[in-house]
Amino acid sequence: MKDSDVLKKLKIVVFDLDGTLLADDGTIGERTKELIKGLKKYNVRFTFASGRLHSAITCIAENIGIETPLVSLDGSLIKSYPNGNTLFEYFVKKKYVKKAVNFAKQYTLNVALCHADAIYYTEDNYIITKLMEKFGAKYEQVNSYDNYYDKTLEISIAGDNRISMKYVWERMSFPYSFGLKASYFKSQHHDNIYYIEIRRKKISKGKGMLKLLKYLKIKPEEAAVVGDWYNDISLFKTNAYKVALDNAVPEIKRMANLITEKSNNEDGTAEFLEKLLKSKMS
Repeated sequence: MKDSDVLKKLKIVVFDLDGTLLADDGTIGERTKELIKGLKKYNVRFTFASGRLHSAITCIAENIGIETPLVSLDGSLIKSYPNGNTLFEYFVKKKYVKKAVNFAKQYTLNVALCHADAIYYTEDNYIITKLMEKFGAKYEQVNSYDNYYDKTLEISIAGDNRISMKYVWERMSFPYSFGLKASYFKSQHHDNIYYIEIRRKKISKGKGMLKLLKYLKIKPEEAAVVGDWYNDISLFKTNAYKVALDNAVPEIKRMANLITEKSNNEDGTAEFLEKLLKSKMS
């Protein structure tokens, strides 16, 4: 099937945000905004699949007039916009949240609990707000975590002691903990800082998007995904039409149906949307 025929059948475009729809300064290209407005006339819907908190992406949705549920925290939460109804949510079990907080206290690590609308931290963990790389997130200091163990979508731990961090990561992973996905990685922006992110197992952007598509009664083949980074790989493993920006990592580019000539800082998403609009108009 020709590319134009595939594009003609698309009903929804799912954008990654950072490094994709957004330039490095957090702005959206003016041409992309115009094309989104034009494509809405052809009943094309738009949404995000982001690693950000839901509260950190609603202002972007408002900016381009999105009225479709949003996938946040890499698939941990799907919430409608603008009315804010929760469609799907995947909380970490309370006993594991307590376990992680106790480990952090024992090994003098910094821990915060990510909920849908804010990241909660205690006074003892105030430094984590400066270490975490959660763009646009709202932080709220609380006296204790006791009232926040429930409804935790992600546990974030940060520290500079690599040995302690690896130990905690291992203890929050199988076979010491069940049904969790614990990621351990080094900071890209802070020297000698390491992170652990803990979520429910089998959560990903791709699975979140497929849940959303089923809810909207849209086939995966009628969706396009646009991304650039490793956490977009699960989106690119679906049957959606795959668009990688010029700044995308090689793994994403290898899986793409289309690679734009422009990067996120050059309004690369507009390049794909031009093709999509042209196909709808033909």
